[in-house]
Amino acid sequence: MTTTAEPDAERAPRSTADANERYSVLWQPSAGWVGDVIPFAHDGWLWLYYLHDWRGVDARPPATSWHLVRTRDLVHYEEIGEVLPHGDAEAQDRNCYTGSVVEADGRFHLFSTGYNPTIVDRSDGLPIQVVMHAVSDDLVHWVKQPQDTFGALGGFETHDWRDPFVMRDPEADRWLMYLAARTSEGLSRRRGATAICSSTDLLSWQPEPPHWTPGLFLTHECPEVFREGDWWYLTFSEFSERFGARYRRSRHPRGPWETPPRDTLDGRAWYAPRTAVLDGTRYAVGWIATRDGDRDDGAWQWAGTMAVHALTASADGTLDVSLPAPIRASFAEHVPTTARPLAGTWRVDDTHVVGAHPSGFGLARMGVLPTSCLVTLDVTFTSGTRGCGIALRLDPADPDVAYYVRLEPDRSRMVFDRWPRPRTGDHQWQVSGDVSHAVELEREVDLAAGVPHRLEILVDGSALIAYLDGRVAMSGRMLDRPVGDWGVFVSEGSVDITDVSVRVRGPVGA
Repeated sequence: MTTTAEPDAERAPRSTADANERYSVLWQPSAGWVGDVIPFAHDGWLWLYYLHDWRGVDARPPATSWHLVRTRDLVHYEEIGEVLPHGDAEAQDRNCYTGSVVEADGRFHLFSTGYNPTIVDRSDGLPIQVVMHAVSDDLVHWVKQPQDTFGALGGFETHDWRDPFVMRDPEADRWLMYLAARTSEGLSRRRGATAICSSTDLLSWQPEPPHWTPGLFLTHECPEVFREGDWWYLTFSEFSERFGARYRRSRHPRGPWETPPRDTLDGRAWYAPRTAVLDGTRYAVGWIATRDGDRDDGAWQWAGTMAVHALTASADGTLDVSLPAPIRASFAEHVPTTARPLAGTWRVDDTHVVGAHPSGFGLARMGVLPTSCLVTLDVTFTSGTRGCGIALRLDPADPDVAYYVRLEPDRSRMVFDRWPRPRTGDHQWQVSGDVSHAVELEREVDLAAGVPHRLEILVDGSALIAYLDGRVAMSGRMLDRPVGDWGVFVSEGSVDITDVSVRVRGPVGA
């Protein structure tokens, strides 16, 4: 490994290359979960700082600190551990929350959010949030600089001043810091703003006019500004109108920011991404949320497993979200598939699985679904088809029981669903049949009939990510059914399934 300084012995990396046989595709620490991720690319490594959530671990630490894992290829990971400890019970950084890392003149600077629930604003009694600074020579050992701490500047609420993102000003010799903030005036649930400060030395910061105040959301968490192709992008996460990660585009780094037709990067389950460029590709790194009680019906929770998407910019400024090529290539071991019709009319040959049921439902079993795998196929449906896609973790004894990644051409959406849905009583009709799909797990997509649509389904334990046409991603969880078969289906129409592939990874060291 190539770094400016090797980690301490007690922080020696734990490599997934030491794992036996199969291993988790979506990374999570050896104990606990991944919260907000702060990626930083340097010297051929992607350094992934993250807020460590100790939920479910005995002797859980009393507050949040920054931990670190790094990778060169999104396949092999080295877990380094805690690198930015939280402060004591009286310290402003009792919790070290989200921020960013930059390099200047051969030294690294880390900016984080300091939060202590006992340190409050006297005017309203709410805990304040501040920006805090630390420096390092090796990206592992950080020295805090408490003298550089600063809170909300004029016109912003003191209890929403967090997630600093720092970058060079593309138009001047200075640094810019973007923050998740809230204006002091306006509708209470729509004061979210992206504030901006500037600095020439990374030590003292001066206020700039607010960068973006649309009056739409409660707050704009984890803001980031970057250029991809000929466009500039402002990404952020919000939990008011629709919990998730959004973006805006512009031809200029200062805006004006316009909303693309599909302004989200994923669905409800994936949150708080930040990006970095490794080997010429921009990757967005977020986390797939867990669910309370490890149940499909459980409430979404903060933190989960790390999930990485590749981002590319289309000519019109749309951000396409796809499966990273190194992850795809790591699935090299093929699993045999054999189509077996279970419902409807199907024709099967060496290259096609064609199903038709103009007025009902057709289902074909394809094989056993490995716990961690990549399922890939092309789906071509005829005009008027109401639904088609992939069924996951079918019950061999009752194949109608499954999770579904369903394409709905008439609604221009891809949804994640399960059947049967929860029972509300003992009678046959007492099921949640009035719910059209798993609430919050849907994506707007372009679905043209008569042309193949590429579906890639990454499954890793309870987590899954569905990618459509290398443009749209949808993450989710499958908790109630940990194992099962898989298949393809069509509803009120006909579908042609081609180029079917199920692959798993070999031993991680391979």
